[in-house]
Amino acid sequence: MTYMIEVLRREHYNIESLLRVLERELSVFERGDRPDYEVIHAVINYFMDYPDTCHHPKEDLIIEKLKARDPLKIAAIGDLEAEHREGAKRLRRVALAVERVLSDQDVLRQTVNDIVRDFIKHERQHMAMEERVVFPAALEVLRAEDWADIAVKLANREDPFYRPGFEEKFNRLRRNIQEMEEEVEAERSASELERDADSFAKVVDDLCGEFGRSNATRRE
Repeated sequence: MTYMIEVLRREHYNIESLLRVLERELSVFERGDRPDYEVIHAVINYFMDYPDTCHHPKEDLIIEKLKARDPLKIAAIGDLEAEHREGAKRLRRVALAVERVLSDQDVLRQTVNDIVRDFIKHERQHMAMEERVVFPAALEVLRAEDWADIAVKLANREDPFYRPGFEEKFNRLRRNIQEMEEEVEAERSASELERDADSFAKVVDDLCGEFGRSNATRRE
């Protein structure tokens, strides 16, 4: 069923949009300015909850079916669940690094940069592998009855941490984060324009002053 794969691809697209938000805030941090930590915390909280609640369960069910249909193919893919756990560990390192910065603990700016960049890089590599290897394998190997069973299991989940409406809740949260980031970027752009205007005005004042002194000297 291509519908389920399209859902996962759309979720990857949404995840990438938040990785770009995190990346932009990191760029602000890298140049020595203060990023918007409210945005950063919102992104971290999204990644703490969303993948394991809504995204990974879909992939886990697909992997379970692939194991049954084609063990050799799934062996070539590797341990997807282990990769998900490693991703969660990297995210916890990001959260800890941010908390250390906010609590004024002794932490190198480069260390924070490396931790966040490592998380972003591995998330992108992981999603790229799924798009390149896992999804095509599922479309090739799984049968109609497999996709039907996956749909039924997702509809009848007994996960105590999952509630109906969670998907829309996370969609709203993602949209809110993106709107927050747009507002922050607009404020930064306005501040930069104001600084540029002030710098330009100072240059003009300096030139006018120099021109005035030059004329006074010639008159003398």
